[in-house]
Amino acid sequence: MLRGAHLRVTRPRVAVLHALHDSPHADTGTVIEKVRGRHTQVSHQAVYDCLAALTDAGLVRRIQPMGSVARYELRRGDNHHHAVCRSCGSIVDVACATGEAPCLHASGADNFAVDEAEVIYWGLCADCQREKASATAELTTSQPTNTATIKE
Repeated sequence: MLRGAHLRVTRPRVAVLHALHDSPHADTGTVIEKVRGRHTQVSHQAVYDCLAALTDAGLVRRIQPMGSVARYELRRGDNHHHAVCRSCGSIVDVACATGEAPCLHASGADNFAVDEAEVIYWGLCADCQREKASATAELTTSQPTNTATIKE
């Protein structure tokens, strides 16, 4: 993989690739934690440099949903998008509706050779939906009912 992208095979690069394989959509802090868990001598800067080199080589994809830190995933060669939970920030892959890149037509971009479109769906993940429903039900049942009558 690395040689195919004309990159030297180094221990930090391999460790970063393993970290991203084990933790898709990982932020930099998570990648650093995973890499240093295997190779304590790898510096934070080395991880940043590896992420930049792997992204530039097209082996890693950087995604940065609005209001979130950058996340990284291995490029799989498919054309997928992402769904982001507004509550907990979890990210899941969503297949492209048409299956081919780009899956959207950019009207008014006649001077561009569009080769990719990135779509981010926003909402609540299943866990956060359950949590919200539970909290709503708890509020509804815990509110006292007004049984007092008004005397004139």
